[in-house]
Amino acid sequence: MDHVNGIDVPALLGVVEEIGMDPKKGLVDFQVVTDWKGQTRTETRTEKMTLGGETLDRPQRIRIDEPLELLGTNEHPNPQEYLLGSMNACMLVGYVAGAAVRGITLESISIQADASLDLRGFLGIDENVAPGYETIKATVRIKGDGTPEQFEEIHETVKKTSPNYFNIVHPIRLESELVVE
Repeated sequence: MDHVNGIDVPALLGVVEEIGMDPKKGLVDFQVVTDWKGQTRTETRTEKMTLGGETLDRPQRIRIDEPLELLGTNEHPNPQEYLLGSMNACMLVGYVAGAAVRGITLESISIQADASLDLRGFLGIDENVAPGYETIKATVRIKGDGTPEQFEEIHETVKKTSPNYFNIVHPIRLESELVVE
């Protein structure tokens, strides 16, 4: 079977082999620019993505807002919803691909992320309150023709290999520069 869960398995295995033979082909760079659009609204443009030295055209737009209760217009998801959704989506790709290369047909898969933060940290009300999450709980619900053991193996692989799972679980350096115009 060449396609499982919508994934072209021979093509996926070819990409894995190609990057294994030439690690430079696996290097990916991203650039996004976010502009203020008034009130609490922003728009992010995916400026460029470079994969293996080749620049790919990715003219995408991501619109973000806050709910009315946080002085937004409630037109779009807020940054935290995008953060959690991006983690879920990145992990989900890993489950789908992991099942596909094992020949497991999925019936359904969903990931629910639950997280709480205390706005006193963000608003600077209490310096003892963290401005972000202390814990995120991700619940994966998966159904298909794989065994529980196969799904557990895929689950462990996703936790080891998902870029957004890694970025949330491990501290990463953020270099911030201010340019006043």
